[in-house]
Amino acid sequence: MSTRSRQRGGGGVVGAIKTDVQRLHGAWMELVFPRQRGRGHSVMGKWQPETVPQRIAYRGWSVLGLLGLLVLYPLTVIGFGTRYYAAKLDSTRTRLGIIGVTGIALLGWGLLTLAWGAMSYMEQVDIPFDAVLAVAAASGVATVSTALAATCSKVGGRWLTVVLAYPFAMTALFLPPVVAALVTPSLEGVILEPSYDFAVWVLDNVLYVGGINEYLRGNFDLEGAAYAAMWTGISFPLGWFLGVVTALANLVRPAQ
Repeated sequence: MSTRSRQRGGGGVVGAIKTDVQRLHGAWMELVFPRQRGRGHSVMGKWQPETVPQRIAYRGWSVLGLLGLLVLYPLTVIGFGTRYYAAKLDSTRTRLGIIGVTGIALLGWGLLTLAWGAMSYMEQVDIPFDAVLAVAAASGVATVSTALAATCSKVGGRWLTVVLAYPFAMTALFLPPVVAALVTPSLEGVILEPSYDFAVWVLDNVLYVGGINEYLRGNFDLEGAAYAAMWTGISFPLGWFLGVVTALANLVRPAQ
């Protein structure tokens, strides 16, 4: 067993989880009580309650933190996975640079738009002009999102990455399959129909507050480019969620 494994509390998955939970719980305790993460205060030692009110408050806060960990640690695990794949994408961005990544996105989306535009003029292929416009609009949004995600990731700090880079990256990832489904009938059942069912669920179970669902149903139809707009809207809260859990993972287990 390596020295690093012993330091983690026994090595392996169990030891890593134990260390992660201890760090999270220690950080929680330090929100109210001083010197709770042990090794970080090895000279002065860990603070302990001395009076009865302090003990009651200390134990109560500790139990509350343990209950919170039942939700928080699974989110941390999601953050570990997100950080791994984000590092892969960031490595590609580092090798190609912002201009290179944007150029590839522009080339790919531009060729797709030109291809569908040309096919719409062929008599043998029946492609509505609205579908071509949807591809063109999504191409512009995806290209700009790719450039903004790469730029925010390179020049921004942690908060700029969470607030902007992750949502723009989600937009760039979501739009290709949605647009492909818009112009490829065989993909409708795989992407558009589940998207419609998901939209119905969100309207009935999330956006019913204040009659938002009634307003959306009365003023918008989920068809054509509206699918791309819907997933662009979803990409922002999802990106914020993934950015936050990644930041949480960095807090618990800093990236090497």
